[in-house]
Amino acid sequence: MADPSESEPDLSEPERRALHDCQLGIEYVHRAYGDLLAFHHELGRAMDRFYEAEEELRSAGHEELANELRDDHLPAGAYGDDWSYELVEEFRTGLLDGIDGFETELRDELADGLGHVSERRQRRRWRKRADRDE
Repeated sequence: MADPSESEPDLSEPERRALHDCQLGIEYVHRAYGDLLAFHHELGRAMDRFYEAEEELRSAGHEELANELRDDHLPAGAYGDDWSYELVEEFRTGLLDGIDGFETELRDELADGLGHVSERRQRRRWRKRADRDE
């Protein structure tokens, strides 16, 4: 895909590094969110299995164990009293949305909304170097 603008934003080196670090940081936050979603889904699958085990225990005549699973473990939270979906929602509406907004603001302020400024610079330099060597 061609670079929509071959001109590089006029950034000082500290501004460029700060923008690059924030853009890398936001990518890691998104990856962490993906890991949190995976945790939520895996825990949900586990709880579904425990729910099935409760029924199997009950049908095998182990009412006390089935009741303990039903009353103590199935309704328990993943963290404190919070279920994993609540952790996902809190992460998304708290840290993720907030840092996404900040990173967009920073890009707008420093680079006219252009993303991956450092990578674009590197690509231009490497292509220029390759053209020179032909």
